[in-house]
Amino acid sequence: QVQLVESGGGLVQAGGSLRLSCTASGVIFSINPIAWYRQAPGKQREWVASLTTGSITTYADSVKGRFTISRDKAENTVYLQMNSLKPEDTAVYYCNARILHSSGSGDYWGKGTQVTVSS
Repeated sequence: QVQLVESGGGLVQAGGSLRLSCTASGVIFSINPIAWYRQAPGKQREWVASLTTGSITTYADSVKGRFTISRDKAENTVYLQMNSLKPEDTAVYYCNARILHSSGSGDYWGKGTQVTVSS
């Protein structure tokens, strides 16, 4: 069974940093693309960053220059390094990936990790 599990969230002061991780488990052949989304209280889920074939990264304007998405293919893990955090970055962060695995392929979501940035 394929799962995505996020970790690394927490409470941080404005200006601080956090690194989120998302690890895929199961018999996995490939993961592409993979992305981070976030959902703040009372708001719709929004896309944050993506990593696609050829290590091409794209970012939402609101996080460009502050967040970095990267991956460790050997560990089936993607990271989101978040620097210069702002209170408006407070949200539940989710990873999403298209995964090719031993039973087929599918689009998967993790359950999320809470990030709270205090002012």
